Amino acid sequence: MGHTATQQAGSGGLKATEHRLANGLRVVLSEDHLTPVAAVCLWYDVGSRHEVKGRTGLAHLFEHLMFQGSAQVTGNGHFELVQGAGGSLNGTTSFERTNYFETMPAHQVELALWLEADRMGSLLTALDEESLENQRDVVKNERRQRYDNVPYGTAFEKLVAMAYPEGHPYHHTPIGSMADLDAASLEDAREFFRTYYAPNNAVLSIVGDIDPEQTLAWVEKYFGSIPSHDGKRPPRDGTLPEVIGGQLREVVEEEVPARALMAAYRLPHDGTRESDAADLALTVLGGGESSRLHNRLVRRDRTAVAAGFGLLRLSGAPSLGWLDVKTSGGVEVPAIEAAVDEELARFAEEGPTPQEMERAQAQIEREWLDRLATVGGRADELCRYAVLFGDPQLALTAVERVLDITPEEVRAVAAARLRPDNRAVLVYEPVQGAEDAAGTADEAAETDAEGEAAQ
Repeated sequence: MGHTATQQAGSGGLKATEHRLANGLRVVLSEDHLTPVAAVCLWYDVGSRHEVKGRTGLAHLFEHLMFQGSAQVTGNGHFELVQGAGGSLNGTTSFERTNYFETMPAHQVELALWLEADRMGSLLTALDEESLENQRDVVKNERRQRYDNVPYGTAFEKLVAMAYPEGHPYHHTPIGSMADLDAASLEDAREFFRTYYAPNNAVLSIVGDIDPEQTLAWVEKYFGSIPSHDGKRPPRDGTLPEVIGGQLREVVEEEVPARALMAAYRLPHDGTRESDAADLALTVLGGGESSRLHNRLVRRDRTAVAAGFGLLRLSGAPSLGWLDVKTSGGVEVPAIEAAVDEELARFAEEGPTPQEMERAQAQIEREWLDRLATVGGRADELCRYAVLFGDPQLALTAVERVLDITPEEVRAVAAARLRPDNRAVLVYEPVQGAEDAAGTADEAAETDAEGEAAQ
């Protein structure tokens, strides 16, 4: 095998080694014999930011097509073989990547590697009009169920379109539009596969109860003969000014259960100290029931039934701070908005208290360690840092970087970015019939924000 390897210790003594096949496929291994399971995770460096006008949703559509069979696996065989072997699997699409993953009993890792290699190397032999039409309908139905036909369902899509101007690669969400889904042809799908589903545009991580030498031999056996492809076009530049420069606003009158105030703030790119500081700021302000906004709006004022503030991390464009407040009873949105601005201004002036800082860092640390503790979570993070930042080892030291952020850095990023002139605002006003509306779009927005696209 033609490869290079690196190894170094990370958080909690976790280690990873990196290797590269002659065709460009990057392979990351993390050996862990705690439980007899292993995860196989494959990230392709393609997401909705790579799409062009008129063909939005193609990355997500193709994620579904990858489960429609390949040269050696027909129809729904990928699911049947993995689940029949006691494993689980799925795939997701985001702005910046598409991933596929299996968690298997340790003795079934070879099966997962064979399946992933078969569709990487031979999917075009099985891709036809029938499978395209089948999955086009599945994706369109997914859009109806998660976005178009649920209360607040298109909020994320609307705010993204406001925060990233027309023509920006992040202006549209991964789900795409109905019109563009209808317009996608079989040749569009084939060209998309040829361009982006090549080994030199992917990172494969295998984590868990593995024998590294045997695992690398399997990777070489199944992936080594797949040819590379050099026709990939780089994503369009996602650079924008740090601050929007004026508040953007839209009022939506729909059948929703309650008034809502949602906003997206333009925040630093992922992979920077400023992004980690912003994550801590939003955790103090809106991360759970101990946060400032929850205490102010839900507990003290009782003007809201829910108040949250979270970070959508993006590496190729400014990240987004996502504010979501659902009002209580007949409370008007201006009262909520005034209280939010008051809390943000106070935080920008004073910063977090020592207790808030400690709690926020502990909360993010726990979330990170929980993620790295599972073979699937660690495999995904190793792929993420390899694809987006060039170094999988960064996944193992992410906690250290968060704990190194100072209260002043947190205050400074809040003062610079959490301002009225740096946000897109969406106000929901109920219309007649809203009392019959049920459920929320939280799952759909969260799904898109994290890149989920469940099969």
